Amino acid sequence: MRTQNVLITGGAGFIGSNFVRSWHQDIGTTIVLDALTYAGNRATLSDLESQENFFLVEGDICDSALVSKLFAKHTIDTVIHFAAESHVDRSISGPGAFVQTNVVGTFTLLEAFRNHWETQGKPEYFRFLHVSTDEVFGSLSVDDPPFSEKTSYAPNSPYSASKAGSDHLVRAYFHTYGVPTLITNCSNNYGPYQFPEKLIPLMCLNILLGKSLPVYGDGQNIRDWLHVEDHCSAIATVLQKAAPGETYNIGGNNQVKNIDIVEQLCDLMDELSEDLPKSPAKELITFVPDRPGHDRRYAMDISKIQRELDWEPSYDFATGLRQTVQWYLSHRDWWQPLLSEEYQNYYAALYGDRVTL
Repeated sequence: MRTQNVLITGGAGFIGSNFVRSWHQDIGTTIVLDALTYAGNRATLSDLESQENFFLVEGDICDSALVSKLFAKHTIDTVIHFAAESHVDRSISGPGAFVQTNVVGTFTLLEAFRNHWETQGKPEYFRFLHVSTDEVFGSLSVDDPPFSEKTSYAPNSPYSASKAGSDHLVRAYFHTYGVPTLITNCSNNYGPYQFPEKLIPLMCLNILLGKSLPVYGDGQNIRDWLHVEDHCSAIATVLQKAAPGETYNIGGNNQVKNIDIVEQLCDLMDELSEDLPKSPAKELITFVPDRPGHDRRYAMDISKIQRELDWEPSYDFATGLRQTVQWYLSHRDWWQPLLSEEYQNYYAALYGDRVTL
């Protein structure tokens, strides 16, 4: 296997840190660039920082001087770009940060990578892999076919619009400049190290704390759930096998209604956790007014990555969800420090007096 010097942006976040753990090896160098904002946690990678070929750099992907310095200093040949503002609710209350990080930040990385790639003589083995979302495709009705790589973009939130913009930039850099880019669009991820603003960890922690479980609208919104380890294996497969310019959908083939997930989590927590403040946990379920522009259903057609790259998801949802619940139960030392005053203030602003932490 060829030695690779890899820059992983957003590598201290949920999906990025899981990828770093699955990817990092003794050959080559791994550089993680992360702004370490609320969703980036240095402690997640603390056991790797003592290794000679691993570097965690605190910095902003919009800092062109820093990014260019990292490319030159470490002779980067591969970029896996996770860094993004990613929570729809936060994009509704503060869209500016999403445009800055997701659009301007991606542009900054692409320009630095293009200049570095050209300076090095345009090596064929260089790669820039951009990690995106199924939300760029908009919303499906119950009877619509799943999103494919040919589905037209129709983003409905500031978050998904900013990710759509970054996707278009990545595609344009391949077609205009020949930069060896790749794009992956994934469905909803779940698993270890996910920040507790997202559905599954939020429900787990609220059950442990005896707090209400806020469910938007009627709870019938459907998502395709992908275990983060499956997502990481798919990204590695695309990186190693795909031709530049290609785009692949990544999903878990697990379409589940939000309310069904919450009820499954309640049952698992009742089973696996002792002395819950409120039991049965389902009594904590509280329906709250729907958020603006809430997409009804996502579903992914993953036949292209199955056919062309021989990749399949390995987790069934029941097994993955049980393992995820067990992880949060046994890693209180990881998530308890995240329930900061800033997080509580954000949470209160989002849900008002219906939910408190």
